[in-house]
Amino acid sequence: MELRHIKYLLAVADHGNFTRAAESLHISQPTLSQQIKQLERTLGVILLDRSGRTVRLTDAGQAYAAHARLALRDLDAGERAVHDVQDLSRGHLRVAMTPTFTAYLIGPLVHRFRDAHPGITLAVRETTQDRIEADLAADRLDLGIAFAGAHAAGIEHTALFTERLSLVVGSDHPFAATPRALPVQRLTTAPLGLLSGDFATRVHIDRYFEDSGVVPDIAVEANSISALLEFVRRGSLATVLPDAITRAHPDLHPIPLDPPLPIRTVELLRRHSAYHSAAARAFITVLQDIAREY
Repeated sequence: MELRHIKYLLAVADHGNFTRAAESLHISQPTLSQQIKQLERTLGVILLDRSGRTVRLTDAGQAYAAHARLALRDLDAGERAVHDVQDLSRGHLRVAMTPTFTAYLIGPLVHRFRDAHPGITLAVRETTQDRIEADLAADRLDLGIAFAGAHAAGIEHTALFTERLSLVVGSDHPFAATPRALPVQRLTTAPLGLLSGDFATRVHIDRYFEDSGVVPDIAVEANSISALLEFVRRGSLATVLPDAITRAHPDLHPIPLDPPLPIRTVELLRRHSAYHSAAARAFITVLQDIAREY
């Protein structure tokens, strides 16, 4: 058995088809079939069900593939460890975060990191917290930035800073002149624009309204923070966003609510016991420095 046998099996399992798997591997279909049969002879079991239109893993194949994926993940991590350059003259880092951080944190963070370590390339993704944790566990990411709460098994989390939310309105909104905290009950008749339900921030906001016994007037939902900012800046809508975003826009006004919106803890996420490269350690240092400013 060789490493290529494992890669070939997983390619067929992922594509469900020998032809497409062979194309992705840049080998001929007969060669791929022969290699899979050789692996099956070595293990003494049938790994693939070839009887239907789609090729599927047998029960034995599913059991073997699960361990094979873990083995490949660890081998990939080992290869990165071998090529890790301690002087940070080169390297690559994969980072993901939940969407609100792209509006205020990722810009200064990447700028400061690149200024200190221009030889390190970055792959930055915006995605949901569930996906971040799944990708960390599968070694498709090196680091994640998300929120405190229940985490998936094997995810290591470290507190960075606390994030505060406020009601946000434009200069012409009636609430802009409010001299004190606004009772949350006022939002039952004031149209809001809020992030869509797949945002962790929206889940946090919905829980607050539910705990306060308030059904808000949600006029617009958007999956873009920049779109929400435009709606609020130009019209009569109010929204709820982190104070750090509002501070970057002088024409927007944060208004505290009564009862106050609960704060939440921003965390650095990593896979427990994973190898952390010199680039990852340097990125964490810069991130922690910036976190002290919030």
